[in-house]
Amino acid sequence: MNHNRDNTLDRPSSLATFFHSWNQAWNQFWFQPEAPYTLGAMRIMVGLIVLYTHFIWGLQFDTFLGVDGLLPLEYRALLFESPYAWSHFDWFSNNQLLLVIHILGLIAVAMFTLGIWTNWTSVLTALLIISYANRGTGAIFGLDQISSFLCIYLAIGNCGGAYSIDQWIAKRRGAGQGRSCTRNQIAIRLIQIHMCVVYLFAAIGKLQGTTWLNGEAVWGTLASYEYQSIDMSWISNHMWLVAILTLGTLTWELAYPALIWLKLTRPIMLLFAIPIHLGIGFCMGMLPFGLVMLAGNLAFVDSRWISNLFNCLTNHRFAQKACAESTLNNVG
Repeated sequence: MNHNRDNTLDRPSSLATFFHSWNQAWNQFWFQPEAPYTLGAMRIMVGLIVLYTHFIWGLQFDTFLGVDGLLPLEYRALLFESPYAWSHFDWFSNNQLLLVIHILGLIAVAMFTLGIWTNWTSVLTALLIISYANRGTGAIFGLDQISSFLCIYLAIGNCGGAYSIDQWIAKRRGAGQGRSCTRNQIAIRLIQIHMCVVYLFAAIGKLQGTTWLNGEAVWGTLASYEYQSIDMSWISNHMWLVAILTLGTLTWELAYPALIWLKLTRPIMLLFAIPIHLGIGFCMGMLPFGLVMLAGNLAFVDSRWISNLFNCLTNHRFAQKACAESTLNNVG
């Protein structure tokens, strides 16, 4: 009887311990303060890509996005009936005014990339990308969608806390290095989860057809003149290699949402991401897309590793400069 009573009394205690440990793990996952180095590196990379893509829009601004351009507002309205799909292009009907707004937007993106007034320019950059994506119906691709959510999450975190003009000014004022904060952790977790969702649904989409399962999909992609930037026709004589590339990519995307969270397999998943996305970039003429996907993968790289890398690069640069100055002095 006493033994049974002791077991009964232990159950609430065991249950409380379980929920307490679960609550600690949840809080640590979402709210443990994180350094800004990863977000700072991502800000630079994503900012440069967004600056490039929107600069390209501006080269033929009237042709594509003008009031009477190739993408008329009526066409967008037929595909986008949602009242939430807003765009500043809906508010103005003057091409010159829209071009001025475009130039101001490029300045805001450049400031975001450099880390100037980052708390404000990060929000402006995110809103700008969303506005252009909603306006450019029929001409956007995954690049715009990935850039959009990355910039939204970067605006949530303190992405200007490292490798930025803001941080340089703060350091000169004695504020020290970028501080760890909960905002950074939340932003990184949101990016990580969203990247997993992207890869999961990409893999599920591939499973709907037959070419990915029979190992021929990569050949169909490389043989397409619409995307072909490098002549890869030679690979048709090595269909075994095509099968490896096809099934390997599919397996990687399916495994990514699970294995990327494990410390043992995370480096392997990140390592495979590099040739996959650079291969897409160079072979299919979609380098900005490949680079923005790699930027998203940076969310899984430890801030300390990025900080050490930047420090090594900086110290190496200063060491070379000091060596050069010493050599000149000795020659003098």
